[in-house]
Amino acid sequence: MPKIKSRLTIWILGLVIVAIVAALAVWTYMRWQQAPPGAQQFGRRGGDPTRATPVVAVPAKTGNVNVYLNGLGTVTPRKTVTVRSRVDGQLMRILFREGQVVTAGDVLAEIDPRPYQAALLQVEGMMLRDQALLAGARVDLERYRLLFAQDSIPKQTLDTQVALVAQYEGTVKLDQGQVDNAKLQLLYSRVTAPISGLVGLRQVDEGNVVHATDANGFVLITQMQPITVIYTIPQDNLPLVLKLLKAGQRVVVDAYDREQKVKLASGALLTIDNQIDPTTGTVKLKAQFANDDNNLFPNQFVNIRMLVDVRRDATTVPSSAVQRGAQGTYVYVVKPDNSVTLRQVKVGPTEADATVIESGVETGEPVVIDGTDRLREGAKVELASRDPATAGGGKGGDGERKKGGGRHKGGDKGQKSGD
Repeated sequence: MPKIKSRLTIWILGLVIVAIVAALAVWTYMRWQQAPPGAQQFGRRGGDPTRATPVVAVPAKTGNVNVYLNGLGTVTPRKTVTVRSRVDGQLMRILFREGQVVTAGDVLAEIDPRPYQAALLQVEGMMLRDQALLAGARVDLERYRLLFAQDSIPKQTLDTQVALVAQYEGTVKLDQGQVDNAKLQLLYSRVTAPISGLVGLRQVDEGNVVHATDANGFVLITQMQPITVIYTIPQDNLPLVLKLLKAGQRVVVDAYDREQKVKLASGALLTIDNQIDPTTGTVKLKAQFANDDNNLFPNQFVNIRMLVDVRRDATTVPSSAVQRGAQGTYVYVVKPDNSVTLRQVKVGPTEADATVIESGVETGEPVVIDGTDRLREGAKVELASRDPATAGGGKGGDGERKKGGGRHKGGDKGQKSGD
């Protein structure tokens, strides 16, 4: 019996200890959940709360920020022409090089002209014969008129001669048309460039017999200067763009490479499509670029940034200072006593590495751009220096900033700005 009581006492004591440990764990977890993000990080790392945390901070600035609309586009030539033969014959010479820039009117190829030269001589001979017959008929007509005036021939003879002259005149005109057509066919034996542009790959070799009905033609010519880009934007942004066009403003459009790192060309908005694509909710726009350096190539994929507004005298901070958490968007502001306070902010558009602060931060207030993952409300900080070349953005070590980086790069859906 004493053994049973002893075991029961041990079990009760164990249950009490487990209950106490569980209560402490729940209490600790609740306190941790209620702490600010920086305090949670600090608590996990077990740092000394009395020790100053080294951070990098820069003051909020005032400046002009460009507001962009982003879009995906494809380079589209203004003119693309397939050069074909307009007559049949043997291809004698190719006078262009693949990849050459040609000017409208340049001779690209020659087709055997001898059949067309012979045809021209034939119709010219026929016209000379008919012109001689016409001249003789006109002389006879003058003679018949004189005789008719002397009442030496009947009226019917004069009328017959007038009709004969008219017949020869019609024949000569027909001959003239045949001569002009033969000259045109002879001219078509020299194939010329219909537009100026870049020549593609040759589709036929010398010695082949070509026909006017051939589908492939000789070569493709693409106009490179100027060149256009067709891109899309969400339909919600259409009223703003229409307002700019109606006001007669020149809307600047920049084209970037696939990674949005290299600016390829700068141009202007040309026109807007007349309908919205109901499947995607987007509308097509066309921009024109001078393309003097040929950085834009037909069918090339590009990223478009279209300048639609300029926010003047806006308060800006480096994008790396803006954090996101359960309480919304915030920054850490360094107070005069070298402590930090968590300040909720309303952000606006972003350009490059500068984010507009609509409210929450005043110009000149220092905001932390590096070291935010180790901060909590009221924590003491030690301002550290940093390379000026990287002070604007900061690579940052906290998970929240890395998570928010996608917003700054790709553009927040609610904002019109690009990066």
